[in-house]
Amino acid sequence: MNLFTVLRVVLGEVRRRPGRALLPGVALVVGVACLAASLVLSDAMERATSDGRARVPAAVGLVVEDDSRSEETPAPFEALTPKLAAVPGVRQVAPVRQGDVDLLLAADGRAVDDRAVLDVEPAGDDALRRIPIAEGRAPAADGEIAVDRVTAHYRDLRPGSRVAIADTAGRRTEVVVSGVTVRGGVGRAELVGGPDLAARVAPKITTSELGLVLAPGADPAAVRTAVTAVVGKGLRVVPAAEASSNTANHNLGGLLLFSILALATAVFVAAATFRAVYLQRQRQTALMRCLGAERAPLVWANLLEAVLTGVVSGLVGALLGGPAGWLLARVLDATGTSALLGAVELSPSLAPPASTLVLGVGVAAALSVVAAVRPALGASLVPPLVALRTAEEAPPERALTRGRRVLGWISVAISVAFAAGAVASRGSSAAAFAALCSAIAAVAGGFMAFGPVTVPWISRLFGAAVGRLGGTTWRLAALEVRRVPHRAAAVALPLVLASALVSFGLGTMGGFAASEEEDARYPRADVVVQDVGERPLSTEAARAAEQGAGAAATVTLRRTTGTVPTKVRGTPPENTVAAADPAATRDVLTRLGLPRDVVDRFDTGAALTDPSTATRLDLRPGQEFTVEGLPGGPRTVRFAGTYPYTLMRPAVLLADSGLGTPDTVLVAMRPGADQTAYQADVRRALAGQPTVLVETRADRIARSAQRFDVLATLFAVLLGLSVAVAVTGIGTALAISVQERRKELALRRALGVHRFGMRHGLVAEAVILALVGLVGGGALGAAYSWLLLYSSGLGATPTTPLWTLGVGAAAVVLLAALSAFGPARTAGRIAPAAGLASG
Repeated sequence: MNLFTVLRVVLGEVRRRPGRALLPGVALVVGVACLAASLVLSDAMERATSDGRARVPAAVGLVVEDDSRSEETPAPFEALTPKLAAVPGVRQVAPVRQGDVDLLLAADGRAVDDRAVLDVEPAGDDALRRIPIAEGRAPAADGEIAVDRVTAHYRDLRPGSRVAIADTAGRRTEVVVSGVTVRGGVGRAELVGGPDLAARVAPKITTSELGLVLAPGADPAAVRTAVTAVVGKGLRVVPAAEASSNTANHNLGGLLLFSILALATAVFVAAATFRAVYLQRQRQTALMRCLGAERAPLVWANLLEAVLTGVVSGLVGALLGGPAGWLLARVLDATGTSALLGAVELSPSLAPPASTLVLGVGVAAALSVVAAVRPALGASLVPPLVALRTAEEAPPERALTRGRRVLGWISVAISVAFAAGAVASRGSSAAAFAALCSAIAAVAGGFMAFGPVTVPWISRLFGAAVGRLGGTTWRLAALEVRRVPHRAAAVALPLVLASALVSFGLGTMGGFAASEEEDARYPRADVVVQDVGERPLSTEAARAAEQGAGAAATVTLRRTTGTVPTKVRGTPPENTVAAADPAATRDVLTRLGLPRDVVDRFDTGAALTDPSTATRLDLRPGQEFTVEGLPGGPRTVRFAGTYPYTLMRPAVLLADSGLGTPDTVLVAMRPGADQTAYQADVRRALAGQPTVLVETRADRIARSAQRFDVLATLFAVLLGLSVAVAVTGIGTALAISVQERRKELALRRALGVHRFGMRHGLVAEAVILALVGLVGGGALGAAYSWLLLYSSGLGATPTTPLWTLGVGAAAVVLLAALSAFGPARTAGRIAPAAGLASG
């Protein structure tokens, strides 16, 4: 029997039962839809990023910017501006300036911790504007600003809205929103304002580059040569089109990465479905073998059928990609995670472009073949006599063959060895690699090789529990999972992998976030009082911090700058240097838990440093070192010890109460004192200073937890694509199971089981399979999250947001139940007589 004859037989089977032939493509439809959704959403996001980014104005011919390849210290842009204005051929110098400002957006009208950035644009000269406006108009007056679209979306701002902002002295003032920019702020608000407003509200304005408007008729090459001679080393002069600020920087690979994971999951699901479909065709395959068909034509015919399945699935999936992308954009907006991507209210095209259709069809066809290769080879190996046996004559399916046992134990041994290596190399870079290898080997052994044993064993846990709650229907559902262990393992594997990734990712992220707040390990101030905009702290603020209810001791840190010479060649970098009264400092540091010997050595003429400075200078207690660049000249001080970064950020703390300007107050509370009451007390006393931040330990923990929750939600939403693909495998497996069990299901109907009971039983099977995947994958991910955190040396434990996990698990169970509705309806329509008569 040649290939064409076999192919005609296979295609005839496809025409006779198209639904069964296309079942393996269901997962590919969802996987390709995820891919197409990520492509159209990335395209919309890229357009928003490209259209909204700051760009060199068309009137600018040359740009002076930092030369990243040079090690020379460049001249300040402010000093170069008048010199460049005098260069022949330069008509105007347009500096690009920015400053940090404080929006008073907290619920009580105070400043928030994250400062906004203000782009300073010339008022009245539209030819030199760099930030495009999407709604309204650019700021034209002193009291106007334009806000980015992300801030406008989440703060409900629109043209005409009024926003409170702090001036350079920290006093409250109001500005009007004149427009909303095309760009979206990433991590903090991005504003646009004029020079007059910037002078009032930005304590410090920096220049990042200079745009040169050339005079009419000037030779750009000659002007560039003249300007290069003026700016000197450390800077470069380039045409406007080559400026760094004109280069788009898109980093949108994350969406594609998660869609690729979804496609990989689809391959696992499709392979399991192909295997089940080919097993249903054992009689037909055996008959063709008896008639002389060779293995090769059978394999090629099945692969050609897989190509057809992939083409149809790819086309359907690509067409669904547009609506899926729109829905994903709405989910990102609703969960508040779109702010991390710098774009909100995206509207990707509902009709994907032709390139996406071609890509979807090609990817689905290729992946369908990949998924079908191993099942097709296995199907061609079925001996004719074995395949022609009836279901009653067929021997029961063996859970584990000898090869599986050997592979499983080898994988388990490798997993244990790598896990032991991760523990033994704790704190080294090799520990994480060993933990990863151990996880891969554990999956290969526990759920691939030993899957036909592991999955039924997990289902027994639910069978015992749900049997008491759900009765006979749920007990039979649990038995069905154990009746076909290979299929159950193949169906559960993709969901196990997806669940393990979710629990591992969330647990690891939570562990790293929790390690930042290990209060027991490092001393921290109970409360920190400082100006959010680095303005000098007023005497009233220091007094209010000292007199707040529950304060046991306070110390005011005074800030200045200086340099600490090292043995390394070159100019030492300028560092922040703090100074404080030694007696008050000793009192606070003792209460906060700094070692007593370090505290006692901090007296007149002594200094504390951060760990990095002490290591760089190789300091020992009592050793002298010099701090240069201080007001009044250099000082030689004695090294008293180090303080942790969690306590303060300056590189050096000097024992001096008269150096620098007041900057921060560290507060040690009395045991049992209410930090929230102290915070409210100080804020009431400083109602006229809205930029003074009064931050408690609880505030720091809450802010860190909020950032983690947003990241965890984004991670869970994107990885949920893989989970959705994995759940489709449950539906396809149940559809095949209903076709195989028509006699059994008909017998149940004949024994008095109603249609609702039949449907209920299929839904129960789907729920149990989903729970098996969730529990198996969740436990595996949590275990390796703990191993990675332990081997990293942080000493943190996995911390997972239970709300996110609970909602995700409920969604998986609901999707599994929904995927069973089709097979359940089919099972409910089986007539007892017709089912018993089918062969």
